[in-house]
Amino acid sequence: MDREWNDSQPIYRQLRDRVVAMILDGVLKEGDPLPSVRTVAAEYRVNPLTVLKGYQQLVDEELVEKRRGLGMFVRDGARSLLLRGERQKFLLEEWPRIRATIQRLGLKAEELLDGSTRRPPSDTAPSKTAEPDPAEEER
Repeated sequence: MDREWNDSQPIYRQLRDRVVAMILDGVLKEGDPLPSVRTVAAEYRVNPLTVLKGYQQLVDEELVEKRRGLGMFVRDGARSLLLRGERQKFLLEEWPRIRATIQRLGLKAEELLDGSTRRPPSDTAPSKTAEPDPAEEER
């Protein structure tokens, strides 16, 4: 997990989001234990109650389960539940803006799919800051 915090949202929410990202990225798999509250609090120098609040959100969302005396574990089906939610969030919140930009720029599906492999013509032209030709310097 990243050690930097931003001021745009509470730390407990950022902790929750980091655990969610770890589940989505496969770093934490179903059945894996979460780092203990004390470990996270000490490592990131935050109050244990802050970590607990972030973890409790994960429990409330049924992504993590508490096992008395053992800790918290990623629940079976957590990743698929998260993927469903994240996909829905993307389609409702981010896609309309992206689609509008695509339409405004007049991009075609082929251009979008090939965009990562082809460079625009301006990138392939020689740069004006390139090394001068030694033959021209002698003149």
